[in-house]
Amino acid sequence: MTIYIKRLTKVLPTVSVLVKQAKKMGLTEVSSNFCFGGFQKTFSHESSELKCKMQFSVYIPPQVDTNKVPVIYWLSGLECTEQNFPQKAGAQRIASELGILIVCPDTSPRGCNIDGENDSWDFGTGAGFYLNASREPWNKNYRMYSYVTAELPAVITENFPVISTKQSIMGHSMGGHGALICALKNPGKYCSVSAFAPICHPSACPWGRKAFSGYLGGEDGSNWDEWDATKLVAKYDGPPLEIFIDQGMADKFLTVGQLQPEVFVDACKNAEMAVILKKRESYDHGYYFIATFIEEHLKFHARYLKV
Repeated sequence: MTIYIKRLTKVLPTVSVLVKQAKKMGLTEVSSNFCFGGFQKTFSHESSELKCKMQFSVYIPPQVDTNKVPVIYWLSGLECTEQNFPQKAGAQRIASELGILIVCPDTSPRGCNIDGENDSWDFGTGAGFYLNASREPWNKNYRMYSYVTAELPAVITENFPVISTKQSIMGHSMGGHGALICALKNPGKYCSVSAFAPICHPSACPWGRKAFSGYLGGEDGSNWDEWDATKLVAKYDGPPLEIFIDQGMADKFLTVGQLQPEVFVDACKNAEMAVILKKRESYDHGYYFIATFIEEHLKFHARYLKV
């Protein structure tokens, strides 16, 4: 307890200043909780890319009192919000020890009043797939790729003490695929990338085909390759990138062809891309799986972020 009391007296002034600055930049603090010597916070802001109000959560480690810190972006899966990861993954303890700030955006625009946006759990609200839609009416709001790779990092860099050249990305399921495509489409932008049970080949699985046909059109899939991680591996032209994938072997979505990690690994091998695939016996698709191995993932990223 003494340790945390000492940390609290040091961290509070710095975080208070951050919040005042954030308000000037158009951010509204929604919630704040002291956690492992740092703060778990939620903010809202008006997104120019998505044309709606968006929320994101951010874990601010105690090291921000004296130094700028690296940042990891976490992308959540279908039906999730910005709250699932901070509430269930248990990442704050190790992030506090390593001195890493973690940002978790929501999974889609919300309240855009698009016809059909709430009709199904795997398309529309909560299921943005981290791409830029090209098909009407989705193309106005559903631009999660640009939001995650450009707008949100700009907001974070302007409002929080992060080292903009030291950023990594990770995610789960739909968000795992999002992390893969963000890293593969932006060579050198991210120091490292990892994913829990990612949708690896969306143009060849039911979830992906539904999303791509709805957001992108082109039922023949001719314009889908630029958003498919397995297809993007062969096109990658940048600095060395090691990809870390974690897959539970009791994952029900693995057996019905939604995830296809082996197909992605084969594509990596053909392209001479460094890839790690860890198969975890008895683990399923949920957050108990993520919580078990989140420390290993954060330390993987820390190695490339040179924490």
